[in-house]
Amino acid sequence: MSTFDDRANAFENKFAHDAEMQFKAEARANKIAGLWAAGLLGKTGDEAQAYAREVIKSDFEEAGSEDVYRKLAADLGDKADEATIRAKMAQSAVQAKAELIDEA
Repeated sequence: MSTFDDRANAFENKFAHDAEMQFKAEARANKIAGLWAAGLLGKTGDEAQAYAREVIKSDFEEAGSEDVYRKLAADLGDKADEATIRAKMAQSAVQAKAELIDEA
């Protein structure tokens, strides 16, 4: 029974690790997108960092990334269209995952 228990624990640990990495990747992607949007809004330094934190927090409203898109779209107004925002969000996700892999 020990081998079975070891395998079960290994799967549980892997699942927890994967969930944590996914959370970190999403939060980092939202920060990257938030800093990009902050630049378009003319925010720099601490103000840009604070805005990026707001974008990260907006992701907790519902599952998926539509809540982040809505925040960015509402805040940016005519500074960026839907295609640009969605492209930046996708690019930010790729960049965030690459950064996490590089850190490992």
